[in-house]
Amino acid sequence: MAGPFPPLSPYSTGLMCRCPRCGVGRLFGGILTIAVRCDHCDLDFSASDSGDGPAVFVIFIIGPIVTGLAFWVEMAYTPPMWLHLALWIPAILGGSLLLLRPFKAILVALQYRHKAGESGTPTFD
Repeated sequence: MAGPFPPLSPYSTGLMCRCPRCGVGRLFGGILTIAVRCDHCDLDFSASDSGDGPAVFVIFIIGPIVTGLAFWVEMAYTPPMWLHLALWIPAILGGSLLLLRPFKAILVALQYRHKAGESGTPTFD
């Protein structure tokens, strides 16, 4: 598919994990692996890299939530340590995996929107 593409919101395309140019093609080829090209508009994703940004955002979101809940549970119920482990390890892993993919997609879409690349070079076609 060729031609001009209307500007799309990087947040909506990122949350849906879709191509930032056409909004239709899938952005991911695996669970957290960016596809090489869009299967709809043929946009090249090979140079896109979100780096550690998504992980930092996820840590700053999940960390305070789980820490606050763990303190609250400890003060309210004083459960044994094994119960803390049984509650918070799955919460941390599940929350992190749930948020990491859309945050990575949003950062790739923002890279596309702002034509960002390493040292000022454009990342996308």
